[in-house]
Amino acid sequence: MPEREKQHLEDLERIKNFRLLDDDFLTKCLEDNIDGMKLMLDIILPVKLSVQRVTTQSTIKNLQGRSLRLDVVALDEKSKHKVNVEVQRDSRGAGAKRARYHGSILDANSVFAGEDVEDLPEIFVVFITELDVLHRNKPIYRIDRYYMDEDGPVLFDDKLHIVYVNSEVEDNTPLGLLMHDFRCTNPDDMHYKILADRVRYFKQDEKGVATMCKAMEDMRKEAALMERKRMAIRMLEDGELTDEKIALYAGLTLDQVKELAQEKSA
Repeated sequence: MPEREKQHLEDLERIKNFRLLDDDFLTKCLEDNIDGMKLMLDIILPVKLSVQRVTTQSTIKNLQGRSLRLDVVALDEKSKHKVNVEVQRDSRGAGAKRARYHGSILDANSVFAGEDVEDLPEIFVVFITELDVLHRNKPIYRIDRYYMDEDGPVLFDDKLHIVYVNSEVEDNTPLGLLMHDFRCTNPDDMHYKILADRVRYFKQDEKGVATMCKAMEDMRKEAALMERKRMAIRMLEDGELTDEKIALYAGLTLDQVKELAQEKSA
């Protein structure tokens, strides 16, 4: 069997087993899917938002040039809310400092030169995790900052909220049903039609399946490019080769190598 055909069959099998807990599949299901995003946020957040825009797989850089790829970002521009939703199957990717970093990146890219920091949006960083990251057997954890007063803790209302959703808890509450849907591979077993229809499209519709196959091929190409860039960075750090030689050995263009060198020296 040709390698390309074998890869295609493997992709079809992976698509059958995808769940919304798989971040790349979730981002496709929520791409331009304002109704699906609003359904999720209505269940997870303590406030009701009017979602105007949903972006997926956004890459943001900090001042040092380090990139952070966000799974899904929802914007409620009317009431100045921004929500970042991340799916994490590996608990190591959902630690407290990771949540803090996500919040800081969203803040740094919310106010521009000449704008007042009072215009910062209210931000929610939401981690939907396969396991109970905080180990207290709760379905959801909502975290805010407090300062200690002589009468006890007082809310420090900086408008940054961190939310952990534990997908292990499946019950008959709206959140429990949502987490059931997140763990389903078969859309016919899902409770929420908006999400089930989107999952069904990418798993069973010919065009939807083709879209997922292309997305998976694009991810493989991107992963291969990132590996070549990592190789080039190691050679730049070694300092023994010219940029031209690094481009040749790493399979990159000379412009790509020079860009990596500039980022390294920034």
